[in-house]
Amino acid sequence: MRVLILCEHDGQGIRLGSRSAVAFANAVAEQTRGSVECLLLGNSLAAVAQDAAAYAPVLVADHPALVNPVADRYAKVIVDVVKHRGCDLVVAAATTFAKDILPRAAGLLGGAMASEVIGHQFRGDQLCYRRPLFAGAVVATVALHGKPQIVTIRPSAYPAASARAETCAVTAVAVDEATLPKKTEFEALQSKLSNRPDVTEARIVVSGGRGIKNSEDYERLVGGLADKLHAATGSSRALVDAGITPNAFQVGQTGKVVAPELYIALGISGAVQHLAGMKNSKTIVAINSDPEAPIFEVADYWLVGDVYELVPQWIARLNGK
Repeated sequence: MRVLILCEHDGQGIRLGSRSAVAFANAVAEQTRGSVECLLLGNSLAAVAQDAAAYAPVLVADHPALVNPVADRYAKVIVDVVKHRGCDLVVAAATTFAKDILPRAAGLLGGAMASEVIGHQFRGDQLCYRRPLFAGAVVATVALHGKPQIVTIRPSAYPAASARAETCAVTAVAVDEATLPKKTEFEALQSKLSNRPDVTEARIVVSGGRGIKNSEDYERLVGGLADKLHAATGSSRALVDAGITPNAFQVGQTGKVVAPELYIALGISGAVQHLAGMKNSKTIVAINSDPEAPIFEVADYWLVGDVYELVPQWIARLNGK
């Protein structure tokens, strides 16, 4: 199979989740004696291309019209590349970036799509995918009929690919601005700079739930503990709905799916929707005042108590007091 990877990047290098997509693509290509290529979209991509070339051959669509990730434009370029290169499979990490763009490309290509894939296997010559349903309560094995196949994989399900011994080739892709859709325009990006790691890539994640009363307490308790552990911060949907944390922090079925080495849940009851986003973490630590909280059923270590009393004590111990 000819596999094309849509790589997400930050302007300097590809994101960790895209390296997991490379690992998935390499496994499929090896089993089918196929090939793998990465596709980069954007503008001024020299540094990103150099980084991506450490993992796979790179196709670069570098054009001022692609400086912002407008989905209909990116989808058009993807479609052109897939048709020109004769790709059988298009893959990306299951992030908000790919969720916005790939379904549009799939619709234009007329292929078949599976999202949030956590595993794959071959049954004869048929490539089958494992993906969770009903907030992870069921894992289905599905086969796609149609070409090309479009797949997003959960980065937590595949280890990030390691750099190759030799740098791969970088090939420029021609972009005809006149053919790009112009019905959607990029207006602005509102974001908050943070020195903390991204919640989807961090080794340690500290999350707060309904037990946190306001944004100041969230920053003092969740943020304070995260800073001591060099961790990312997350939250349950309850805090997002209450306006205490931004949507980007949400972990769960309708938020981000994480699988860090350590997940610390502070004041999170453990609704099934939240568990769907973090239950594959290697070690789970929970503090909750309710001894019957569902989070304790999946936690490796837990403590029944008030986060307002216990977390300051934890931070003080980390400070050596």
